[in-house]
Amino acid sequence: MANLLPLTYAGVVIHGKGLGRTVGMPTANIAPPECLPLLGVYASRVLVDNHWYAGVTNIGYRPSVDKRKEVSFETHILDFSGDLYGMVITVRLCAFLRPTLQLHSLHAVKAQVLQDIQMARQLLA
Repeated sequence: MANLLPLTYAGVVIHGKGLGRTVGMPTANIAPPECLPLLGVYASRVLVDNHWYAGVTNIGYRPSVDKRKEVSFETHILDFSGDLYGMVITVRLCAFLRPTLQLHSLHAVKAQVLQDIQMARQLLA
């Protein structure tokens, strides 16, 4: 079944592992919905306090940093800083960027996410 984009999800921001913050790329995590889209990385738009931001959203497993078979739904919101814990955000998936990759280190993950951010900015401009 093909995914029809955009798809929109909303949820309360919950605590994740905090790894993104350690490399300067914090993420807003929401509980994964029951009906998941294709797992991978998306260019997204994120509604926070009635303002839309560009973002990069990962939905799926995180084999590079976590061996658990637990699906995560996490978004790095571009050009945003602030505490979102407990707030409701809306994430609109706009374009599929890539499938999940297994990389060898957190720094390799950061380099890949920087590429994802560049592509998202181009697609969402």
